[in-house]
Amino acid sequence: MSRTPVIAGNWKMYKTTAEAREFAAAVKNELQNVSGVEMVVCAPFTTLSVLQEALAGSKIAVGAQNIHFAEEGAYTGEVAPRMLTDLGVRYVIIGHSERRAYFNETNETVNKKVQAALKHDLVPIVCVGEDLSEREAGQTFSIVETQTRAALAGIEAGQAAGLTIAYEPIWAIGTGKSSTAADANEVIAHIRKTVAELYDGETASRIRIQYGGSVKPENIGEYLAQPDIDGALVGGASLAPDSYVGLIRGAVK
Repeated sequence: MSRTPVIAGNWKMYKTTAEAREFAAAVKNELQNVSGVEMVVCAPFTTLSVLQEALAGSKIAVGAQNIHFAEEGAYTGEVAPRMLTDLGVRYVIIGHSERRAYFNETNETVNKKVQAALKHDLVPIVCVGEDLSEREAGQTFSIVETQTRAALAGIEAGQAAGLTIAYEPIWAIGTGKSSTAADANEVIAHIRKTVAELYDGETASRIRIQYGGSVKPENIGEYLAQPDIDGALVGGASLAPDSYVGLIRGAVK
């Protein structure tokens, strides 16, 4: 089954509203005629409304970097699903390794957030991946399988087919190191196999699985040439307009 690749920029804690507006102005027309790839920018909460306005009429979707699983309530500093949909946000990153490492994100909270996002018709980008010690211990497959199974617990096949999984080896995020395309594809193929075991072959063939970890315009083509890699979740290389455009163009060659 043919899957449309999705390239999602993850701005992390960068860019003011003015900088976000400048970025949007720089990339909007450049990418207007691009087809065959889904384009996303996942930005800080403070810039989401600015991006929605600035990117209106473009093919670039706006995403958030986190979500709370509650509908509303006394959760100081958190953002509820309907607050995102109210802005027209389409995507949301869930379970990024930095959220797991610094903000006590667990497999359980990831699952609750995935369910909340799907309930509100948001598309989750669910992150899974191993750290360096786990990789060196030969635990990569077991780690990503455990995280995938936990994230999708209680999710129906039809819903699972529509979400995106991002395999991001933690040791490759922001380090300049990256898994080889063949190695990344092998892990992503295992994630797809796990999805098939949870549901069926059709669901596994439909779900999109990205690679994340020091992806750049110069190497994105290598990853997307692999049969099981359906795009990329990109940090630093998505911040500059010319680099983001390069990522998109590299994905459609």
